[in-house]
Amino acid sequence: MEQTTLEIPTGDDMRDLGRRVASLVRGGDVLLLSGPLGAGKTTFAQGFGAGLGIDGPIVSPTFTIARELDGRFADGTPAHLVHVDAYRLGGIDYEPGQDSIGRLLDELESLGLDEELEDPGASTVVLMEWGEQMAAALAQERLEIRIERPVGPDGGDVAGAELTGDGTRIVTLTPIGRRWESMPVARFAD
Repeated sequence: MEQTTLEIPTGDDMRDLGRRVASLVRGGDVLLLSGPLGAGKTTFAQGFGAGLGIDGPIVSPTFTIARELDGRFADGTPAHLVHVDAYRLGGIDYEPGQDSIGRLLDELESLGLDEELEDPGASTVVLMEWGEQMAAALAQERLEIRIERPVGPDGGDVAGAELTGDGTRIVTLTPIGRRWESMPVARFAD
């Protein structure tokens, strides 16, 4: 598995990375965004949406769980983006004998998102924030995008300082499965 780590200094650079990744996706792809609050997941998603030619605003779907938007792939064919934020999923109300992944899958099913993840349509791309456990259980092939925001003197941001769109982020791209492992993610470093 070829893993690539990038330093992304500004919000504009994060959006540009999102656009570059979007230029390579196709229907059926699942991308998993992870990282702490304020890391730049939504900024990446904004660039990703722009790369798919989506005109509407890309905002974090934290309170709506999922947003569906239409655009176009790089080849001009219609694209349907399902932008999921799983931050609020996975509550503590488990059935007897149910594990946390089972609970998450039940919640996805109740929202109608389980099928989108298990078998995205020919024009559908799933971009999921905060869904590490679910995506691993449902999407055997995915691109994992981990965004870290170093803080403190060595990370460029002062501990306790206000979070802004700028400040170096460390982005790690990890391809999982045949579809992604054949893609040279190192070219995102260009």
